[in-house]
Amino acid sequence: MSADPRAQGALADQGPAPARGPDPDGSGGSDGPGRDRQQGTLRGALGGLTTRGRSFLAAGLAATLCAYVLGQADLLRVGMLLAVLPLVCVVVLHRTRYRVAGSRRLTPSRVPARDESRVHLRVDNVSRLPTGLLMLQDRVPYVLGPRPRFVLDRVEPGGRREVSYRVRSDLRGRFPLGPLQLRLTDPFGMCELTRSFHAYDTLTVVPRVEPLPAVRLAGETTGYGDGRQRSLALAGDDDVIPRGYRHGDDLRRVHWRSTARHGELMVRREEQPQKARCTVLLDTRRDAYSGSGPDSPFEWAVSGAASVCLHLLERGYAVRLLTDTGAMAPGPDGASFGGDSSDTAGLLLDTLAVVEHSAEPGLGRAHDVLRGSTTGREGLLVAFLGDLDEDQATLVAGMRQRTNRAVAFAAQAAYPGLGREAFDASLRVLAESGWTALPGGPGISVPALWRDADNAVVKGLDR
Repeated sequence: MSADPRAQGALADQGPAPARGPDPDGSGGSDGPGRDRQQGTLRGALGGLTTRGRSFLAAGLAATLCAYVLGQADLLRVGMLLAVLPLVCVVVLHRTRYRVAGSRRLTPSRVPARDESRVHLRVDNVSRLPTGLLMLQDRVPYVLGPRPRFVLDRVEPGGRREVSYRVRSDLRGRFPLGPLQLRLTDPFGMCELTRSFHAYDTLTVVPRVEPLPAVRLAGETTGYGDGRQRSLALAGDDDVIPRGYRHGDDLRRVHWRSTARHGELMVRREEQPQKARCTVLLDTRRDAYSGSGPDSPFEWAVSGAASVCLHLLERGYAVRLLTDTGAMAPGPDGASFGGDSSDTAGLLLDTLAVVEHSAEPGLGRAHDVLRGSTTGREGLLVAFLGDLDEDQATLVAGMRQRTNRAVAFAAQAAYPGLGREAFDASLRVLAESGWTALPGGPGISVPALWRDADNAVVKGLDR
């Protein structure tokens, strides 16, 4: 939503609503042009008569009937006035409601769990008549808090009103905001009409990310730290792969020796240095975790995976996220590793924002993805695991063969059925196969585990 234009929307189609320009800060969306979702007929507007309006109408009709029976002209005038006044208010309100426009803006539209986002609402009166009293109401999911309501005073022709409210969620997810609803009232309080815009905005609540210490996990592929700098420094003029000239290529890149050999223009294509890769494996099996809620072992694992992904992206890694279902982010094989751009970080966070428990019985699909990879060794493998029995621990141990270094964090509270002995046995199986396996879980700091993993790797190499 953050890249969409922020336009205004009229309640109906009687006259175009003015459009606002693209969002200058890229922080939110809006209610776009939309038609009232209720029928915009005059008969439907009559259903909006208030108690006062119905009383006036009933009194006017009764007075008119009595005046006709009794032959009282003065009473007839009073009755007609009482009956016509609410009807006139209905007609006026029925016509003027189409000229009210509204918009919504989120700042920010992507927010970590337990942080707040502010929603800005704006109402514009684009008609030549004042609106009267308005009640503004926005529909939000219950997990974001109570439904916000605002009472707006009379909006002058061409005027606007702006209000805002805050939303906060302890749970990850994508939550729709809207539609925006307006209750319009005439100056005499005879009629109230509630109308809705069409458009929704989406608030994305991503897992919390903790900053990790800048340690070097030994045994990684070149391309990280000093190794990567050396690779760049060693790339000279002779490290080229010539290819045919294409329209638009820089003539300064023409490789004359290859041009003379092939008899056509050839340009230099510098060989790119190898970039370190990392696969973050997240175990999402429903049977592998106990409990639920923001402080559950599963949420701890999701938050840890998000922290590792963003940390490694910042360190120049090509990162991909893999789950037990075999699903990968950023994309399918061949484009599965994301670079260090903010787009990749946003995609990974959006994926983790909506990840849920799976019904997979084991980690076989993830094992098949790693075994069938065509990119060679996987570099660094970081796994956040749940409950592992003996068979699953052996399966995970086999994933180590495709990596240069493998680190596993297992949530202790995720082992309600197996107990502490089985938990320790699973960690021993992983350690014996070359994994650096550490216990984790709710209440245990992911940055501290990350540092302990580095220390464990260094000690293992010193032996």
